[in-house]
Amino acid sequence: MYGTIHIMGYLKTKPEQIDKMTKKLLLLLFTIVISLNSHSQISFEKGYYIDNANQKKNCLIKNVDWKNNPTEFVYKLSENDEPQKATIKDVKEFGIDHTSKYIRSSVHIDRSSDYNIDVIDTYRNPILEEEVLFLKVLVEGKANLYMYEDGNLRRFFYNKDDTPIEQLTYKLYKKSNDRIGKNQRFKQQLLNGLQCPTFTIRKVENLEYKKNDLIGFFIDYNTCNDLDYINYEEKQKKDLFNLTLRPGFYSATLSIQNSILTSRNTDFDNEFGFRFGIEAELILPFNRNKWSFLIEPTYQSYQSEKEGAEVDYKSVELPVGVRHYFFLNDNSKIFVNGSFVFDLSFDSAIGFDTRSDLEVRTRNNLAFGIGYKFHEKYSLELRYQTNRDVLSNYFYWSSEYRSISMIFGYSLF
Repeated sequence: MYGTIHIMGYLKTKPEQIDKMTKKLLLLLFTIVISLNSHSQISFEKGYYIDNANQKKNCLIKNVDWKNNPTEFVYKLSENDEPQKATIKDVKEFGIDHTSKYIRSSVHIDRSSDYNIDVIDTYRNPILEEEVLFLKVLVEGKANLYMYEDGNLRRFFYNKDDTPIEQLTYKLYKKSNDRIGKNQRFKQQLLNGLQCPTFTIRKVENLEYKKNDLIGFFIDYNTCNDLDYINYEEKQKKDLFNLTLRPGFYSATLSIQNSILTSRNTDFDNEFGFRFGIEAELILPFNRNKWSFLIEPTYQSYQSEKEGAEVDYKSVELPVGVRHYFFLNDNSKIFVNGSFVFDLSFDSAIGFDTRSDLEVRTRNNLAFGIGYKFHEKYSLELRYQTNRDVLSNYFYWSSEYRSISMIFGYSLF
């Protein structure tokens, strides 16, 4: 209750005190984020590892939902034990129950670029180097599909029964006419190695070197041959998109200055108003869903009068930014976000009793927020926006519009 009263007091603060209090607020937010980063719940989940002596040990593994294939992991033998580190030199295989599995393998891998045209070479065949890697198991059965990811590099591997694991070949290269060619030998590898009476050449030809395409093909092969299999990606399906209604209220101030006639300088009052937004959030599918991209079209308006001047400012704000979550437990989490705010003003002007109106044309600004989310459904955010110039069309005029908001959220899905 005290926190709510304190925030309401901030929203009603006099304009000349906002800068000082804003600095204190930003320092508070920064302190909270550092504290959360240091003390937020570490998730250890049931799993296992197999050491070099082929001994399987059940344990609790710190699940960081690796984007890049790891070379080590942190585990505890029991809930009250101290965390320990295991490396690829010591472990042949490890997994987190119902989530993921990695196996150590010595494989030949091609690390040629598939995205940077400037460094693509002229060799059609892959340049293979032997490396010891933890491969992520995607499909496990009679035919197994694996993935290795390192930054922008993504390679797929496969084997059948107990045969050696080999890379599915896909490589871009420069032709003599400076055009880009594709070595898609992986299609021939699959056609020769994974056969089924119902498979057609067209089925293989239509395959792309993408995770979902290859997972589907390996599932079809195991199903066609009436073989048991495990699809680890199916176990990890997550809701990666949120659409949230975001009503709220805000406190804003506006000051305008004229560099020629200082008598026209005006500090408008701190005004209280309502805002409404709809937020689309795309969760990034790694690092345990802690990062997301967001965009939030929002309607807001500001009206005020002061000593022969009045302002009527309406706009649709379009914050585009990133968010990071700190998990407290299974049902609640705290988040921080930063956004670049595009502002689209309309039907807006600053009027005077003794001179012509000024047309409002705004510049973009930044926004920072901290909030709390409960049961993936309800949220509350405190957001601060940096200064925004609303008189960008004028040479002798400048302005500072600033606001702080309390935003409520209800996620539709």
